[in-house]
Amino acid sequence: MIPGVTGPLDRFRVLDLTRIRSGPTCVKQLADWGADVIRIEPPNDDSGYADRSSSDFQNLHRNKRSLTLDLKSSEGHDILMRLVDGADVLVENFRPNVKSRLGIDWESLHARNPRLVMGSISGFGQTGPYADRPGFDQVAQGMGGLMSVTGLKGQGPVRVGIPIADLTAGMYCAMGILMALLDRERTGVGQWVHTSLLQAQVAMLDFQAARWLIDGVVPGQAGNDHPTATPMGVYPTRDGAINIAASGTRMWREFCDIISRPELFDDPRYATPKARLKHRPELNALIGEITGNMATADLRAALEEKSIPCGPIYTIDEVFADPQVQHLNMVGEVEHPARGAQKVLAQPIVMSQSEPVLHSATPDAGQHTDAILAELGLSSGEIRELKERHVV
Repeated sequence: MIPGVTGPLDRFRVLDLTRIRSGPTCVKQLADWGADVIRIEPPNDDSGYADRSSSDFQNLHRNKRSLTLDLKSSEGHDILMRLVDGADVLVENFRPNVKSRLGIDWESLHARNPRLVMGSISGFGQTGPYADRPGFDQVAQGMGGLMSVTGLKGQGPVRVGIPIADLTAGMYCAMGILMALLDRERTGVGQWVHTSLLQAQVAMLDFQAARWLIDGVVPGQAGNDHPTATPMGVYPTRDGAINIAASGTRMWREFCDIISRPELFDDPRYATPKARLKHRPELNALIGEITGNMATADLRAALEEKSIPCGPIYTIDEVFADPQVQHLNMVGEVEHPARGAQKVLAQPIVMSQSEPVLHSATPDAGQHTDAILAELGLSSGEIRELKERHVV
């Protein structure tokens, strides 16, 4: 437990051996809800993925303590094992064969501390023909089918604008770790929780995957239109564009009234969901001609009055200026020793009796090395010697 920090996870200690994005995304979920997270990083990180000055790094690694440790040295490995003895969770996202070389594979850690929960994220899974391949978000987006259903029809594969495979793999792993901790209360024994960028991306296909698995349909690109329902998509306005979802019978009827074309509701080409989908190009063109002469605010107000889902299409700065986003407190703040007050993304989860804790900014590399080693019982002389030998 970190003194002065409380939260649903404040009784757990987490060892964070992650890097890049998927692993840190997982650990961030635990750190923000009170876990004592010790980030273990090499004394001299030349991987190119640890630019501490970047906004990305600062957002990902808040609420942690930092210990630098050479895991390739026997002394460094021994210190890690002593930390494992008192830890509840260890999270890593090395390639599967790297864990064995470092002596931090599941079998070794489980034998050392049977109560430990280990979370692992890889590119393609811990076993199988691709297990030892390096993984990258965009590669997973492509192999996981997402790029084939993203973008305008006939445009060719398009990458989604966020690292969705990294992010969802991290969140799935965090969910698995929490389940393993709950199960440990019953069994007294930890589990190995692992997922991959590819697994997470395939899982996120959701209804598009079901269309293939159940219906035998290979989905294609639908651009800004919903793949299976219409009118549902982006429509032009006099001063921009708007998202509208009016595919249900009641909403379609009232949408026809809003655009002053009530006769469309009974037109056999548009009278049923299947008919509207079949004639979507001509229907969208017709709707676009009408909405293109309407102001976004006026159209939005008319749609909202009839409880038809709709919304503006924001740039990122406009997102954070929206009054509802501000009401939802999606921006947090930490105090950085050099930067002062620093804004970060807040948690999207609201609990009735608990709150996420933003108690500290991303630490400098090794900022807490002395304190953590002292907690293990090392003397100041022993710590000094480890520093001289570049173990820490």
